[in-house]
Amino acid sequence: MATSPPYPTHPAGPSDAAPRRPAHWWRRRWVRYGALGTLLAISGLVILALVRQQTGTEGFLVGLGLAVLPVPLLVAVFRWLDRVDPGPWRNLLFAFAWGACAAALIAIVANSFATRWIATATADPTNADTLGATVIAPIVEESAKAAAVLLVFLFRRRDFTGIVDGVVIAGVTATGFAFTENILYLGTAFGTDQLNGDSGLMSVTAATFFVRVVMSPFAHPLFTILTGIGFGAAALSAERHHGRRVLLPLAGLLLAMGMHAMWNGSSSFGEFGFFAVYATFMVPAFALLTGLIIWTRQRELRTVRAELPAYAAAGWLSAPEPYALGSMQARRIARRYAARHLGKAAARSVAEYEAYATSLAFLRHRGRDGRAGADFVVRERELLHELWRRREFARPALAYAARAAAPVPAVPPPWSTYGYAPEHSEPYWQPYGTATPYPAYNPYRS
Repeated sequence: MATSPPYPTHPAGPSDAAPRRPAHWWRRRWVRYGALGTLLAISGLVILALVRQQTGTEGFLVGLGLAVLPVPLLVAVFRWLDRVDPGPWRNLLFAFAWGACAAALIAIVANSFATRWIATATADPTNADTLGATVIAPIVEESAKAAAVLLVFLFRRRDFTGIVDGVVIAGVTATGFAFTENILYLGTAFGTDQLNGDSGLMSVTAATFFVRVVMSPFAHPLFTILTGIGFGAAALSAERHHGRRVLLPLAGLLLAMGMHAMWNGSSSFGEFGFFAVYATFMVPAFALLTGLIIWTRQRELRTVRAELPAYAAAGWLSAPEPYALGSMQARRIARRYAARHLGKAAARSVAEYEAYATSLAFLRHRGRDGRAGADFVVRERELLHELWRRREFARPALAYAARAAAPVPAVPPPWSTYGYAPEHSEPYWQPYGTATPYPAYNPYRS
């Protein structure tokens, strides 16, 4: 194995990793995972029994079949947003399971208890339902979903580095919650249709499916994304800014509760209140947040292109790699090239190389901003060694991708030196030569 290059001078920040103390038994990984898995399993069994009790077996199966339809699309969208620096699948599985099991159980129990208490205290069941939907439900449900984001933020800190990570975890958690809630609503609607003898497009089931699955599958994710943005902004703050790291998530949570309350209360705004809130508030908010997320993703790519040249100069990366790793098109080309010419295992290595390089760029960016943790040097070396192990497959694939994805400049045609051009001549194009630097990194610049 070739000798690895020297480490580049790391940015300003802690120079040494903090000494590790022996972990208490309750802090060991297997204890935490075991306790969390048990909690989610028990919550799943209880929520299954509660939903089945309210909908019946046939209604539960119908609701399950209809509620699952938007789930793959929503998860795919959030996974696409996370392609620049993809987090591990276990975080997404935990988020979905928490939303579908633990958060849904908390919401059903707390909402039912609060509604019954309000009805008893005010002797007005109608008012209790309205207050429960517009006041109690948003507070309970958004807090229960936010717990998943908080747990990932606290215990999977390496995987939670910015706004996109917060959006993805929050969105997948809300997708799981909406999945369970849709089973309950659709199953109940199906039971109502069975009692009334209704079927077809005019049934309660069809109307519920249209409103919850067709028109607003993004409703719950949209609310909870605000909480995720708050946690993501807190992750971008330096550790010394304790107030900011607490207030930003709380602000996001309050905004999520407010938007959720407006959505739930839209039915009390008149006959067309739902459509008015949907058209004038939900759709613009969805478009605004989508634009913010896409802009953040592009900013992450610019960070990759800006930070990785330091490692190319030190010999850890080849000259074209900062440009290729900062382009989603080039990344795809590199993986396809590796799969076609080197095999599926090589394609996986290239994908892992891209993920480690992106994490390295973000780590260095946090260090330059003074937000690096005490383990900066240790983490940097871990990531560099993971890159070094995979360079055999990644470097040729990324070099090819950089050439294929780089913009092709126009050069003067050979006849231009004579002051004329032949009639009907086509534009003369020439790709980058071997000595031409790539846009993101110029190894020949003094």
